[in-house]
Amino acid sequence: MRNLALSITLLIGLGCATAQAAPVNLVTNGSFENGLTGWTETGTNTGFPVAAIFYNSATGYPIGAFGEAVPPNNALTNSPDAAGERAAYFVDDNAVNQTLSQTVTLAAGIYQIGFSAYLPLNGFVNFFGATFSGVIVDMMVANFSIGAGPAGTWRTFAGAANIATAGDYLVSFVFNSLGNPAKDVVIDQVYVIAGNPPPPVGVPGPASLALFGIGLLGLAATRRRSA
Repeated sequence: MRNLALSITLLIGLGCATAQAAPVNLVTNGSFENGLTGWTETGTNTGFPVAAIFYNSATGYPIGAFGEAVPPNNALTNSPDAAGERAAYFVDDNAVNQTLSQTVTLAAGIYQIGFSAYLPLNGFVNFFGATFSGVIVDMMVANFSIGAGPAGTWRTFAGAANIATAGDYLVSFVFNSLGNPAKDVVIDQVYVIAGNPPPPVGVPGPASLALFGIGLLGLAATRRRSA
């Protein structure tokens, strides 16, 4: 077993990480501008594989989020990549461990890691929930119930990893639906960059520090996707 020393601080919420000039992202195609090039999908889906949708596109899958024009990621992030025009969309109503992954080769040292996530509003009103997790360099960065919200808001999950042993490390996102129709999630700007993270600017208040564990209540359940 590798001697893997990891330390992570979850910085969850809008504006919780700072921008940094031009380091190299060790994640291949971390902003999905080249579709899903560099990523491998595994697990079970029933006709809706992960799609690299386009921002601000009020069109159907796989170009858009079933008619919802998802806005570009506007949460502050340490990713060296711009949000660009595309993001990865997990939407299958019967997903079982639907996984998007790749490996990165790292030397020993300190790395910044993170990604951003968005819950589409039209998917959030679907009756059944879903779960989502993100592992970056073998470290669980996020693990949440999509049904807990909040929807319609980009949020950043970020931290630092102290890699003790050089080698290949996993970057992996796993989506599971809990029924049909289920809620869904969009991700963007996945990154691993060398060096110590800069200190965050400001301290988010309690509302912005809320995890996806704070729900939005009173939304009617509707079926968004046709059979």
